[in-house]
Amino acid sequence: MRGDAVATGLRFPDFARTIRTVYVLPRHRSAVKILVVGSGGREHALAWKLKQSSRVDRIFCAPGNAGTEEVGENVPIPANDLPALVRFARENDIGLTVIGPDDPLAAGISDLFEAEGLRVFGPSKSAARLESSKIFAKELMRKNKIPTARGAAFSQPEAALAFVEESRFPLVIKADGLALGKGVIIAQDAATARRAIDSMMTERRFGDAGARLLIEECLTGSECSLHALVDGKSYRLLATARDHKRAYDGDTGPNTGGMGAFSPADNFDVDLQTQFGREIMLPLLDGLNATGVIFRGLLFPGLMMTAKGPRVLEFNCRFGDPETQVILPRLKSDLLELLEATIDGTLEGQTIEWDGRAAVTVVLASGGYPDKYVVGKPIHGLPLAAATKDVHVFHAGTRRDHGTLVTSGGRVLAVTALGETVAAARTRAYEAVSKIEFEGSHFRRDIALSAIADKVVGH
Repeated sequence: MRGDAVATGLRFPDFARTIRTVYVLPRHRSAVKILVVGSGGREHALAWKLKQSSRVDRIFCAPGNAGTEEVGENVPIPANDLPALVRFARENDIGLTVIGPDDPLAAGISDLFEAEGLRVFGPSKSAARLESSKIFAKELMRKNKIPTARGAAFSQPEAALAFVEESRFPLVIKADGLALGKGVIIAQDAATARRAIDSMMTERRFGDAGARLLIEECLTGSECSLHALVDGKSYRLLATARDHKRAYDGDTGPNTGGMGAFSPADNFDVDLQTQFGREIMLPLLDGLNATGVIFRGLLFPGLMMTAKGPRVLEFNCRFGDPETQVILPRLKSDLLELLEATIDGTLEGQTIEWDGRAAVTVVLASGGYPDKYVVGKPIHGLPLAAATKDVHVFHAGTRRDHGTLVTSGGRVLAVTALGETVAAARTRAYEAVSKIEFEGSHFRRDIALSAIADKVVGH
């Protein structure tokens, strides 16, 4: 499809009233103070987009970064200090809190806010288990016949090692818990698999996240990132995207949190959207509701588009990073209205308008990322890059050091450009990237390269 389009969704049975009653404060049409929790590129993009709403009074970011302070006010509260965040929201009359990272959701931040009568965008702790436990998600998919990779769960390294010795390669080894997007190893042989199991379960590279493992068959195909607003009764798909997880060109090197993305995805269409709703989304949400779990928030399934159709790789329960940075610049609708409709259960009456142009995001990372890296490196050329037509630069790992912009994390900046085609957007994004410098900077040079042949922009 070209031009503006309406993202569609399907209804599923309304179990909300029969299972439990959740009190949600009514939406007010007056000006709203917003708190965005997190400090990455995703949170900068969310704050930037929310700032465009005519109803937004002030935006606070906790803890934020050097980019968020340009659109709002940073608050020195870590994203995992849940009591302090609740206290700040209550004392500062925050009308809506938007949770960016996965850790606070897994810890139950939404439950705490709701208990205080505060409006919050993000699923409950029980619903967020879809992301915080890959084994929980896998079992739910099996029970509800949702297409996914075959696999087995392990809590003891000896059993995992024995399984590996009897398996065919390649295998995918996943830490059960949250590991900043890095807890997935694709093992091409038994030696690599054994090292991964020892690293996660014995050496505890990812802490408690690796106490249990999921070992799966390795699916082949192309990946696709979908984002759906879910209100407990219906859902609306946002624009599609494709992420680039590996650190280096040609999809080589270790997995990262994401080195770039483009939107729309070149491997998803209307027919697949219908199939996704029928075979994945509705069975999942029905399965959750049947166990008394009501999902309200952003559900982000990562799909592998195989020769046999879409297969679920994982579920995320928050906006993706860097997918958010590539999707939101294409969003023409008011993000605040959409988030509030999700909380209020009124998504069914909402339409979502999109810019018909494509978008490409390139992530600039610190040298050594996703392993060891050094921070505090001065960043140069950002004003020149940001002045490039149809370019948005979202900060991730940045801070101000006595007025100088410096690096403060692994992923430092996400440069997003819009264009009439993916090729045009890609050219513009790399033009802006070429103007930014900091010591040790590295980025992939093949973001969206596979999609350049696609001439038609769709959703």
